[in-house]
Amino acid sequence: MNTPQVLEKLSDLARANSTKVNEALPPLSQRVLEMPVDKLHQRILRATGKAIGDFKMIEEGDRILVAISGGKDSWVMLRMLRELQKKAPVSFELIALNIDQGYQGFRQDLIEDYVEDHNFQFIMEDFDIASILGEKISKGDSPCSLCSRLRRGSLYGLAEKHGCNKIALGHHLDDLIETLLLNTFFVGRLASMAPKLQSDDGKNTVIRPLCYVSEAEIREYAQKSDFPIVCCNCPLMCGKSEEIDSKRLMVKNMIDILELKIPDIRQSLLKSLSNVRPSHLLDQKLWNF
Repeated sequence: MNTPQVLEKLSDLARANSTKVNEALPPLSQRVLEMPVDKLHQRILRATGKAIGDFKMIEEGDRILVAISGGKDSWVMLRMLRELQKKAPVSFELIALNIDQGYQGFRQDLIEDYVEDHNFQFIMEDFDIASILGEKISKGDSPCSLCSRLRRGSLYGLAEKHGCNKIALGHHLDDLIETLLLNTFFVGRLASMAPKLQSDDGKNTVIRPLCYVSEAEIREYAQKSDFPIVCCNCPLMCGKSEEIDSKRLMVKNMIDILELKIPDIRQSLLKSLSNVRPSHLLDQKLWNF
């Protein structure tokens, strides 16, 4: 069975089982859908604050480059960081930054208008990733991994350029657990995304303040807010092409199906990342067998 057939099968299973959900324990997405926006706001804010505290993501004097793509994740992250900044016991700066990647029709004006209206420090940078991908990628190849590396390298350079010692990325709980399963299933490695990670050159630290927040919470909150959702205008990302990371989509659908039987599966998978027992694994570098 090829990948499109697998994805179709997973979708069919999700639809077939959707009526069997225990009404007393609905999936997270259903619980979030029924939640008032003010309660959802506080829920996300608490989870973001807890993640920052648990992993010491923000310290006195930090100058944080907040990577704003224009998508739901980065807007929610920026709003939560702004609110926490007002209450935090330490002083730190937030500098929102968006990269125009060179795709025709990109609405950077919508992003600029929003951050200006809400008085954020903001920087717009140009980096023609579209042209680089056009030169480097052969027909039929997926450009996503190269695009990701180019954006990451650009962010490191821009953080240094603008005097920022930390970079905030909008990866959420679902990104972490999907990456865990992708590495397990397809790479043979037990790894996810780090909530806080220093770059190899030691000049920057990447933080992921939304690592305790589910995508369902972010999606619902964004829909009930005034964010201008803007895509970079990549024909794959904004066209919802099946070429995009079909393995990740497969894992995402699989978790959705399992959630029908195991309502707290996302929280359980997240908890497993902080409840590791090296002696019960097979890595000889971690345990002296």
